[in-house]
Amino acid sequence: MDLTNWGIQQISSCSKLRHLSLVRSQEDFAISFRRVNDLGILLMAENCSNLESVRLGGFCRITDAGFRAILHRCSNLQKLELLRTTQLTDLVFHDISATPLSLTDVSLISCTLITDFSIIHLAYCKDIQVLDLKGCRRVGDEGLKVVSSLGKLKTLHLNSSDISDVGLSYLGSGNAPLLSLSLRSCQRLTDKGISALVAGSLVQTLQNLDLSNIPNLTDNAILVLVKSGMQIVELRLRECPLIGDTSVIALASMHFQGRGYGSTLRLLDIYNSGGITKLAISWFKKPYFSRLRWLGIGSNVNGYMDVLGRDRPLLRILWQGNELDRGRQDFSDEFYKVEFEEEDELEQWLQNVGNEGEVEDEIGQWLQEGE
Repeated sequence: MDLTNWGIQQISSCSKLRHLSLVRSQEDFAISFRRVNDLGILLMAENCSNLESVRLGGFCRITDAGFRAILHRCSNLQKLELLRTTQLTDLVFHDISATPLSLTDVSLISCTLITDFSIIHLAYCKDIQVLDLKGCRRVGDEGLKVVSSLGKLKTLHLNSSDISDVGLSYLGSGNAPLLSLSLRSCQRLTDKGISALVAGSLVQTLQNLDLSNIPNLTDNAILVLVKSGMQIVELRLRECPLIGDTSVIALASMHFQGRGYGSTLRLLDIYNSGGITKLAISWFKKPYFSRLRWLGIGSNVNGYMDVLGRDRPLLRILWQGNELDRGRQDFSDEFYKVEFEEEDELEQWLQNVGNEGEVEDEIGQWLQEGE
Protein backbone atom coordinates (compact mmCIF):
# COMPACT_ATOMS: atom_id res chain seq x y z
CA MET A 1 0.00 0.00 0.00
CA ASP A 2 1.14 3.52 -0.76
CA LEU A 3 -0.22 7.00 -0.12
CA THR A 4 -1.55 8.73 -3.25
CA ASN A 5 -2.82 12.17 -4.22
CA TRP A 6 -6.32 10.85 -3.58
CA GLY A 7 -5.39 10.12 0.03
CA ILE A 8 -3.96 13.62 0.41
CA GLN A 9 -7.23 15.02 -0.97
CA GLN A 10 -9.13 13.25 1.80
CA ILE A 11 -6.93 15.00 4.35
CA SER A 12 -7.74 18.28 2.60
CA SER A 13 -11.37 17.91 3.68
CA CYS A 14 -10.28 18.54 7.30
CA SER A 15 -10.30 22.33 7.06
CA LYS A 16 -9.77 22.77 10.80
CA LEU A 17 -6.68 20.54 10.89
CA ARG A 18 -3.90 22.06 13.03
CA HIS A 19 -1.17 19.41 13.06
CA LEU A 20 -0.08 17.07 10.25
CA SER A 21 2.57 14.33 10.33
CA LEU A 22 3.15 12.05 7.32
CA VAL A 23 6.46 10.18 7.38
CA ARG A 24 7.51 7.04 5.56
CA SER A 25 10.67 5.38 6.81
CA GLN A 26 12.08 2.00 7.64
CA GLU A 27 15.06 1.08 9.77
CA ASP A 28 18.33 0.57 7.90
CA PHE A 29 17.18 1.90 4.53
CA ALA A 30 15.13 4.75 3.10
CA ILE A 31 11.75 4.28 1.49
CA SER A 32 9.49 6.92 -0.04
CA PHE A 33 5.95 7.89 -0.96
CA ARG A 34 6.19 7.51 -4.74
CA ARG A 35 2.61 8.34 -5.71
CA VAL A 36 2.24 11.79 -4.16
CA ASN A 37 3.34 14.83 -6.17
CA ASP A 38 2.91 18.60 -6.01
CA LEU A 39 -0.77 18.43 -7.00
CA GLY A 40 -1.77 16.65 -3.81
CA ILE A 41 0.22 19.04 -1.62
CA LEU A 42 -1.16 22.12 -3.42
CA LEU A 43 -4.73 20.99 -2.74
CA MET A 44 -3.94 20.24 0.89
CA ALA A 45 -2.24 23.61 1.47
CA GLU A 46 -5.22 25.40 -0.10
CA ASN A 47 -7.83 23.72 2.10
CA CYS A 48 -5.82 23.26 5.32
CA SER A 49 -4.52 26.79 5.69
CA ASN A 50 -4.88 26.69 9.49
CA LEU A 51 -2.05 24.22 9.94
CA GLU A 52 0.32 25.11 12.79
CA SER A 53 2.76 22.20 12.46
CA VAL A 54 3.74 20.11 9.44
CA ARG A 55 5.99 17.04 9.45
CA LEU A 56 6.66 15.40 6.10
CA GLY A 57 9.19 12.66 5.41
CA GLY A 58 10.04 10.47 2.46
CA PHE A 59 8.22 12.42 -0.26
CA CYS A 60 10.51 11.95 -3.24
CA ARG A 61 8.26 13.53 -5.91
CA ILE A 62 7.31 16.77 -4.18
CA THR A 63 9.27 19.71 -5.56
CA ASP A 64 9.81 23.30 -4.45
CA ALA A 65 6.35 24.26 -5.76
CA GLY A 66 4.62 21.99 -3.24
CA PHE A 67 6.72 23.06 -0.27
CA ARG A 68 6.38 26.76 -1.14
CA ALA A 69 2.59 26.34 -1.16
CA ILE A 70 2.72 25.22 2.47
CA LEU A 71 4.86 28.19 3.51
CA HIS A 72 2.80 30.78 1.66
CA ARG A 73 -0.71 29.51 2.40
CA CYS A 74 -0.41 28.27 5.98
CA SER A 75 0.07 31.61 7.70
CA ASN A 76 -0.23 30.12 11.21
CA LEU A 77 2.61 27.66 10.65
CA GLN A 78 5.05 27.54 13.58
CA LYS A 79 6.71 24.15 13.24
CA LEU A 80 8.10 22.79 9.96
CA GLU A 81 9.88 19.42 9.77
CA LEU A 82 11.00 17.99 6.45
CA LEU A 83 12.88 14.67 6.36
CA ARG A 84 14.62 13.21 3.32
CA THR A 85 12.78 15.45 0.89
CA THR A 86 15.20 14.89 -1.95
CA GLN A 87 13.91 17.61 -4.30
CA LEU A 88 13.84 20.45 -1.76
CA THR A 89 16.16 23.29 -2.83
CA ASP A 90 17.02 26.82 -1.74
CA LEU A 91 14.23 28.26 -3.93
CA VAL A 92 11.68 27.28 -1.27
CA PHE A 93 13.03 29.83 1.20
CA HIS A 94 14.27 32.64 -1.05
CA ASP A 95 11.20 34.84 -0.39
CA ILE A 96 10.21 33.63 3.06
CA SER A 97 10.62 37.20 4.37
CA ALA A 98 7.52 38.12 2.32
CA THR A 99 5.34 35.71 4.33
CA PRO A 100 3.70 36.45 7.70
CA LEU A 101 5.20 33.27 9.17
CA SER A 102 6.48 33.17 12.73
CA LEU A 103 8.35 29.87 12.67
CA THR A 104 9.72 28.64 16.00
CA ASP A 105 10.84 25.11 15.11
CA VAL A 106 12.51 24.22 11.78
CA SER A 107 13.97 20.82 10.89
CA LEU A 108 15.46 20.08 7.47
CA ILE A 109 16.88 16.62 8.08
CA SER A 110 18.96 15.03 5.31
CA CYS A 111 17.81 17.64 2.80
CA THR A 112 21.01 17.38 0.81
CA LEU A 113 20.37 20.20 -1.68
CA ILE A 114 19.96 22.87 1.00
CA THR A 115 22.85 25.36 1.27
CA ASP A 116 23.80 28.45 3.28
CA PHE A 117 21.43 30.45 1.06
CA SER A 118 18.39 28.82 2.70
CA ILE A 119 19.75 29.33 6.20
CA ILE A 120 20.43 33.01 5.54
CA HIS A 121 16.81 33.52 4.50
CA LEU A 122 15.41 31.41 7.33
CA ALA A 123 17.17 33.77 9.73
CA TYR A 124 14.49 36.34 8.88
CA CYS A 125 12.30 34.30 11.22
CA LYS A 126 13.61 35.81 14.43
CA ASP A 127 11.48 33.61 16.70
CA ILE A 128 13.19 30.33 15.78
CA GLN A 129 14.02 28.35 18.91
CA VAL A 130 14.91 24.97 17.36
CA LEU A 131 16.93 24.54 14.16
CA ASP A 132 17.77 20.98 13.09
CA LEU A 133 20.03 20.69 10.04
CA LYS A 134 21.25 17.12 10.49
CA GLY A 135 22.59 15.72 7.25
CA CYS A 136 22.54 19.05 5.37
CA ARG A 137 26.05 18.58 4.02
CA ARG A 138 26.16 21.82 2.05
CA VAL A 139 25.50 24.07 5.04
CA GLY A 140 28.70 25.80 6.14
CA ASP A 141 30.21 28.76 7.92
CA GLU A 142 28.21 31.51 6.19
CA GLY A 143 24.97 29.93 7.31
CA LEU A 144 26.26 29.63 10.85
CA LYS A 145 27.19 33.30 10.81
CA VAL A 146 23.55 34.36 10.52
CA VAL A 147 22.30 31.61 12.84
CA SER A 148 24.50 33.08 15.59
CA SER A 149 22.31 36.21 15.55
CA LEU A 150 19.06 34.40 16.39
CA GLY A 151 18.32 35.72 19.86
CA LYS A 152 15.79 33.00 20.82
CA LEU A 153 17.60 29.94 19.46
CA LYS A 154 17.86 27.20 22.12
CA THR A 155 18.63 24.05 20.12
CA LEU A 156 20.92 23.69 17.10
CA HIS A 157 21.83 20.44 15.33
CA LEU A 158 24.55 20.58 12.67
CA ASN A 159 25.40 16.89 12.29
CA SER A 160 27.50 16.11 9.19
CA SER A 161 27.43 19.71 7.96
CA ASP A 162 30.35 21.47 6.27
CA ILE A 163 31.15 23.90 9.08
CA SER A 164 34.73 24.61 10.19
CA ASP A 165 36.44 26.25 13.15
CA VAL A 166 35.57 29.62 11.57
CA GLY A 167 31.88 28.84 11.86
CA LEU A 168 32.26 27.95 15.54
CA SER A 169 33.98 31.30 16.12
CA TYR A 170 30.87 33.01 14.70
CA LEU A 171 28.67 30.97 17.02
CA GLY A 172 30.88 31.62 20.03
CA SER A 173 30.83 35.38 19.50
CA GLY A 174 27.11 35.56 18.62
CA ASN A 175 24.10 36.13 20.83
CA ALA A 176 22.17 32.86 20.34
CA PRO A 177 21.43 31.58 23.89
CA LEU A 178 21.93 27.92 23.03
CA LEU A 179 21.10 25.21 25.54
CA SER A 180 21.80 22.27 23.24
CA LEU A 181 24.31 21.97 20.36
CA SER A 182 25.17 18.95 18.21
CA LEU A 183 28.31 18.99 16.07
CA ARG A 184 28.40 15.25 15.47
CA SER A 185 30.35 14.10 12.40
CA CYS A 186 31.46 17.62 11.45
CA GLN A 187 34.73 16.36 10.01
CA ARG A 188 36.49 19.73 9.58
CA LEU A 189 36.38 20.75 13.24
CA THR A 190 39.46 20.81 15.48
CA ASP A 191 40.35 21.81 19.04
CA LYS A 192 40.66 25.44 17.89
CA GLY A 193 36.98 25.52 17.05
CA ILE A 194 36.01 24.34 20.53
CA SER A 195 38.22 27.04 22.06
CA ALA A 196 36.44 29.66 19.93
CA LEU A 197 33.04 28.25 20.84
CA VAL A 198 33.54 28.69 24.59
CA ALA A 199 35.18 32.11 24.34
CA GLY A 200 31.89 33.98 24.54
CA SER A 201 28.53 33.93 26.29
CA LEU A 202 27.70 30.30 25.42
CA VAL A 203 29.62 29.29 28.52
CA GLN A 204 26.72 30.68 30.54
CA THR A 205 23.91 28.85 28.67
CA LEU A 206 25.13 25.69 26.91
CA GLN A 207 24.29 22.48 28.78
CA ASN A 208 24.05 19.69 26.18
CA LEU A 209 26.90 19.17 23.72
CA ASP A 210 27.47 16.42 21.15
CA LEU A 211 31.04 16.20 19.80
CA SER A 212 30.86 12.61 18.59
CA ASN A 213 32.72 11.28 15.57
CA ILE A 214 35.03 14.26 15.11
CA PRO A 215 38.34 12.69 14.07
CA ASN A 216 40.62 15.65 14.92
CA LEU A 217 39.17 16.34 18.36
CA THR A 218 41.66 15.66 21.17
CA ASP A 219 41.78 15.75 24.95
CA ASN A 220 42.90 19.38 24.74
CA ALA A 221 39.40 20.38 23.61
CA ILE A 222 37.87 18.80 26.72
CA LEU A 223 40.45 20.53 28.93
CA VAL A 224 39.33 23.83 27.39
CA LEU A 225 35.67 23.01 28.10
CA VAL A 226 36.41 22.21 31.72
CA LYS A 227 38.56 25.30 32.27
CA SER A 228 35.84 27.52 30.76
CA GLY A 229 33.54 26.71 33.67
CA MET A 230 30.70 25.55 31.40
CA GLN A 231 28.05 23.68 33.39
CA ILE A 232 27.76 20.66 31.09
CA VAL A 233 24.81 18.36 31.79
CA GLU A 234 25.00 16.03 28.78
CA LEU A 235 28.22 15.40 26.86
CA ARG A 236 28.62 12.96 23.97
CA LEU A 237 32.13 12.05 22.77
CA ARG A 238 31.46 8.70 21.14
CA GLU A 239 33.74 7.42 18.37
CA CYS A 240 36.37 10.14 18.75
CA PRO A 241 39.67 8.32 18.13
CA LEU A 242 41.87 10.90 19.91
CA ILE A 243 39.76 11.24 23.06
CA GLY A 244 41.19 9.28 25.98
CA ASP A 245 41.59 8.93 29.73
CA THR A 246 42.78 12.53 30.14
CA SER A 247 39.34 13.79 29.08
CA VAL A 248 37.61 11.68 31.73
CA ILE A 249 40.04 12.88 34.39
CA ALA A 250 39.50 16.49 33.34
CA LEU A 251 35.71 16.09 33.50
CA ALA A 252 36.07 14.51 36.93
CA SER A 253 37.81 17.71 38.07
CA MET A 254 34.79 19.95 37.40
CA HIS A 255 33.90 21.50 40.74
CA PHE A 256 30.89 23.81 40.54
CA GLN A 257 29.89 25.86 43.58
CA GLY A 258 30.90 23.19 46.05
CA ARG A 259 28.60 20.53 44.56
CA GLY A 260 31.27 17.87 44.13
CA TYR A 261 33.66 16.74 41.43
CA GLY A 262 32.15 16.40 37.96
CA SER A 263 28.85 17.25 39.61
CA THR A 264 26.98 18.93 36.74
CA LEU A 265 27.21 15.94 34.36
CA ARG A 266 24.13 13.72 34.18
CA LEU A 267 25.01 11.93 30.92
CA LEU A 268 28.41 11.05 29.44
CA ASP A 269 28.85 8.98 26.28
CA ILE A 270 32.44 7.93 25.49
CA TYR A 271 31.58 4.78 23.57
CA ASN A 272 34.38 3.63 21.27
CA SER A 273 36.58 6.67 21.94
CA GLY A 274 40.04 5.50 21.02
CA GLY A 275 42.06 6.34 24.12
CA ILE A 276 39.68 5.13 26.85
CA THR A 277 41.20 2.39 29.02
CA LYS A 278 40.49 0.77 32.36
CA LEU A 279 42.23 3.75 33.99
CA ALA A 280 39.25 5.94 33.09
CA ILE A 281 36.86 3.54 34.82
CA SER A 282 38.48 4.18 38.18
CA TRP A 283 37.48 7.84 37.89
CA PHE A 284 33.80 6.97 37.86
CA LYS A 285 34.02 5.76 41.43
CA LYS A 286 33.47 7.90 44.50
CA PRO A 287 33.89 10.80 44.97
CA TYR A 288 33.72 11.78 41.28
CA PHE A 289 30.72 12.38 38.99
CA SER A 290 28.31 12.53 41.89
CA ARG A 291 25.21 13.20 39.77
CA LEU A 292 26.05 11.11 36.70
CA ARG A 293 23.11 8.83 35.82
CA TRP A 294 23.94 7.65 32.24
CA LEU A 295 27.29 6.37 31.00
CA GLY A 296 28.07 5.03 27.52
CA ILE A 297 31.31 3.06 27.39
CA GLY A 298 33.09 0.68 25.01
CA SER A 299 33.03 -3.09 25.36
CA ASN A 300 36.83 -3.11 25.78
CA VAL A 301 36.35 -2.26 29.47
CA ASN A 302 33.16 -4.22 30.16
CA GLY A 303 35.01 -6.53 32.52
CA TYR A 304 35.02 -3.72 35.08
CA MET A 305 31.33 -2.87 34.79
CA ASP A 306 30.12 -5.18 37.55
CA VAL A 307 32.44 -3.54 40.07
CA LEU A 308 31.39 -0.08 38.95
CA GLY A 309 27.72 -1.10 39.04
CA ARG A 310 28.04 -2.14 42.67
CA ASP A 311 29.87 1.09 43.55
CA ARG A 312 27.37 3.29 41.67
CA PRO A 313 23.90 1.74 42.00
CA LEU A 314 22.11 4.73 40.46
CA LEU A 315 24.31 4.80 37.34
CA ARG A 316 22.92 3.26 34.14
CA ILE A 317 25.78 1.91 32.04
CA LEU A 318 25.32 1.12 28.35
CA TRP A 319 28.26 -0.58 26.64
CA GLN A 320 26.88 -2.16 23.45
CA GLY A 321 26.96 1.02 21.38
CA ASN A 322 23.30 2.02 21.51
CA GLU A 323 22.52 5.68 21.86
CA LEU A 324 21.80 7.22 25.23
CA ASP A 325 18.53 9.10 24.74
CA ARG A 326 17.41 11.87 27.03
CA GLY A 327 14.43 10.78 29.10
CA ARG A 328 14.65 7.11 28.16
CA GLN A 329 12.85 4.96 30.73
CA ASP A 330 13.11 1.49 29.19
CA PHE A 331 16.05 -0.11 30.97
CA SER A 332 16.73 -3.38 29.16
CA ASP A 333 19.22 -6.15 29.93
CA GLU A 334 22.05 -4.24 28.26
CA PHE A 335 22.08 -1.89 31.24
CA TYR A 336 23.92 -2.77 34.41
CA LYS A 337 21.47 -2.12 37.23
CA VAL A 338 21.72 -2.78 40.93
CA GLU A 339 18.56 -1.98 42.85
CA PHE A 340 19.42 -0.33 46.12
CA GLU A 341 17.84 2.33 48.21
CA GLU A 342 17.35 5.56 46.25
CA GLU A 343 19.56 7.75 48.38
CA ASP A 344 21.33 10.91 47.27
CA GLU A 345 24.83 9.78 46.30
CA LEU A 346 26.25 13.21 46.93
CA GLU A 347 25.22 13.09 50.58
CA GLN A 348 26.81 9.67 50.95
CA TRP A 349 30.02 10.84 49.33
CA LEU A 350 30.32 13.92 51.49
CA GLN A 351 30.36 11.57 54.46
CA ASN A 352 32.86 9.15 52.91
CA VAL A 353 35.36 11.55 51.31
CA GLY A 354 38.34 12.32 53.46
CA ASN A 355 40.68 15.24 52.95
CA GLU A 356 39.41 17.39 50.06
CA GLY A 357 42.90 18.75 49.48
CA GLU A 358 44.17 15.25 48.76
CA VAL A 359 41.46 14.79 46.14
CA GLU A 360 42.38 18.10 44.45
CA ASP A 361 46.08 17.16 44.45
CA GLU A 362 45.24 13.84 42.79
CA ILE A 363 43.24 15.52 40.02
CA GLY A 364 45.87 18.21 39.50
CA GLN A 365 48.58 15.59 39.05
CA TRP A 366 46.59 13.77 36.35
CA LEU A 367 45.72 16.99 34.50
CA GLN A 368 49.38 18.02 34.40
CA GLU A 369 50.31 14.65 32.94
CA GLY A 370 47.52 15.02 30.33
CA GLU A 371 48.88 18.41 29.21
